[in-house]
Amino acid sequence: MSEHGSFNGMRPRRLRTTPAMRRLVSEHRLHPAELILPAFVREGISEPVPVSSMPGVVQHTRDTLRKAAAEAAAAGLGGIMLFGVPREKDAIGSAGTDPDGILQVAVRDVKAEVGDDLVVMSDLCLDEFTDHGHCGVVDERGRVDNDATLERYAEMARVQADAGVHVVGPSGMMDGQVRVVREALDGAGHQDVSILAYTAKYASAFYGPFREAVDSSLQGDRKTYQQDPANARESMRELALDLDEGADMVMVKPALPYLDVLRRVADAVDVPVAAYQVSGEYAMIEAAAERGWIERDRTIMETLTGAKRAGANMILTYWAAEVAQRLNRGE
Repeated sequence: MSEHGSFNGMRPRRLRTTPAMRRLVSEHRLHPAELILPAFVREGISEPVPVSSMPGVVQHTRDTLRKAAAEAAAAGLGGIMLFGVPREKDAIGSAGTDPDGILQVAVRDVKAEVGDDLVVMSDLCLDEFTDHGHCGVVDERGRVDNDATLERYAEMARVQADAGVHVVGPSGMMDGQVRVVREALDGAGHQDVSILAYTAKYASAFYGPFREAVDSSLQGDRKTYQQDPANARESMRELALDLDEGADMVMVKPALPYLDVLRRVADAVDVPVAAYQVSGEYAMIEAAAERGWIERDRTIMETLTGAKRAGANMILTYWAAEVAQRLNRGE
């Protein structure tokens, strides 16, 4: 006993004494199978194009995407989420529903490379394919037309499923999008294709680097359809709607600024919950680490563990392959 007393026998530091002890009593562990790699594939390039605001991330060629998918499968990742960057865009995002558009071609390429060894996911949204950069059809007054957009999403769901995707991710935050996509998939005989609903997707400042990655031509902002960062209860309303409409999995995006929302969602559901560690989170950590302001590897693991602790069953992160390799080495 010390001069300060026995502390009633309680010394929590006993369980922190060695790396082995800390490992033994760890409450949350990351696993490669819980990680999903977002990947960009650009039409008409012969070499990968670096994304300047996201060091280490590229716009893939079809060949390098296949290689990245094979490496992801070998590392034991859970999935890969594909985003297409077309050569040409138009007002309705025609390339997004072209069976031979870059995203559908990429899905077929990746499926040919990894088969069912990796869950192949595709972004179901128009923003990469429209010349105005919005996630839907814009009317004559410059507003995103919700219901006209749903018709385009239904068509996108069918062509992505025809290409062989396992999971579609409707990310445009249109009212009713999950129901329309589910009905389109089922009506086309694709009952086994799952829906990962972007349930709580906020109008965030953390998306900036992503817009470079997809060559976005956004005019204005997305505040009329993505959630207001000030609101949390609203996410629960979106959650109830997505589940009622047939979502198989749900997502909170971004991760780090919305861990409170992630926790509320995880506590409320019995379906898998995803968190998306978005481009701004990635860029922020890489930039600070480059300047020596933070320890890069520890910060990456700490932020991912934070999302896991808040309730995420799976995490989309641009570090997925790197982190999986480190986990496989026991680091």
